[in-house]
Amino acid sequence: MNQASKDSFPALISWALYDWANSAFFAVIQTFVFATYFLQSVAENETVGSNQWGNTIGAAGLVIALAAPFVGAIADRLGRRKPWIMSFSLVCILATAGLWWVRPGQEFTELALLLVFLGTIGSEFAIIFYNAMLPDLASEKRMGRWSGWAWGLGYAGGLVCLVIALFVFVDVNQPPFGLDKATAEHVRATFLLVAVWYALFSVPLFAVTPDRPRQRISLAEAARSGWKQLKDSIRHLRKFRHIIQFLIARMIFIDALATVFAFGGIYAAGTFDLQERDVLIFGIGLNLTAGIGAVLFAWIDDKLGSRMTMLLSLAGLIATTSSVLLAQDVTLFWIFGLALGVFVGPAQAASRTYMARVAPEELQNQMFGLMALSGKVTAFLGPVAVGWLTYASGSQRIGMSFIVLLFLIGFGLLYRVPEADTVAKEARTGQ
Repeated sequence: MNQASKDSFPALISWALYDWANSAFFAVIQTFVFATYFLQSVAENETVGSNQWGNTIGAAGLVIALAAPFVGAIADRLGRRKPWIMSFSLVCILATAGLWWVRPGQEFTELALLLVFLGTIGSEFAIIFYNAMLPDLASEKRMGRWSGWAWGLGYAGGLVCLVIALFVFVDVNQPPFGLDKATAEHVRATFLLVAVWYALFSVPLFAVTPDRPRQRISLAEAARSGWKQLKDSIRHLRKFRHIIQFLIARMIFIDALATVFAFGGIYAAGTFDLQERDVLIFGIGLNLTAGIGAVLFAWIDDKLGSRMTMLLSLAGLIATTSSVLLAQDVTLFWIFGLALGVFVGPAQAASRTYMARVAPEELQNQMFGLMALSGKVTAFLGPVAVGWLTYASGSQRIGMSFIVLLFLIGFGLLYRVPEADTVAKEARTGQ
């Protein structure tokens, strides 16, 4: 798209609604409802189930990390993004709908894990090409706010879908539509809810948001050309050295963020004796403040730049995470814990904007594929380190302190990365 055709409100709001659609999968399936249902009603026991769940999500992450740059390179040769988004979205939607047939009982374990594996791959790959659309839709001066607003919409969409799932289907005495509690139909219906939600709110993107024209090249030719381009990019990493530096810094602080969400509820329950309902409310609150932060910091992204927005967010995360670990009173835990969420969304949204600003136009899908790799390749580091430190020290506070260290390392690495306009100039001129 040319500069004059950018900043169309219908195109951008339709694009942003995909965040609202896609996030329901992560909130309901991966984090709260299905994950709990699998551990309590399908797996042999919670210990075995936790191991199976972790291995499945990890395996999906490995596939995404290894394949994303190559798939992105192929897409760069073909031009259009929406067919890729639609295809991968359908994989996730159909896999999520298929979870309806996962009844209580160990005999459904393999089906459950296979569908979650496919759903995770579909949703994550779709996001790669969705993110790559941003620089074609928004001008430089509005890119940050739209990335932040879309990220905020994502948190809001996940929460609204989660609230409907919990208070219309799961946490009720008499489920609607005559659903049978004995076979967990009231829980399984929420998986169909997510599939319908995802499909319905994806429609505006495909119907309204414009796409690049398709290049006159076959898929086989695109694969050969994409593979050649990817190998060339790897051989000439020096050309993209600042992008690589940014991705390494992002790899560290995204790992820290993932660990916060993975262990936040466990820490709340273990250190402050919060009950399941309280932990769930805290999780909802954390996602709510993260969405608010993403929206508020969106203006800062456009005014001060993506790098400064990420640095401010990391400084806030270091301060609030440290305060949470030092808090002895449950009230202070709630205050600092919810404040922490304010800085989570901006760090992620500004990462997307930074890459949108620095990626060479002809390599945008490939670069967002590399960004997906950076978010997955060390995803095990934080959780494993926190788990072992907690076990060795006998203290959750000491174990969780590793998260602060990751934030500090990420801040230090990011501080050495130049602003996006400098990186973009060097990447495009090969300096």
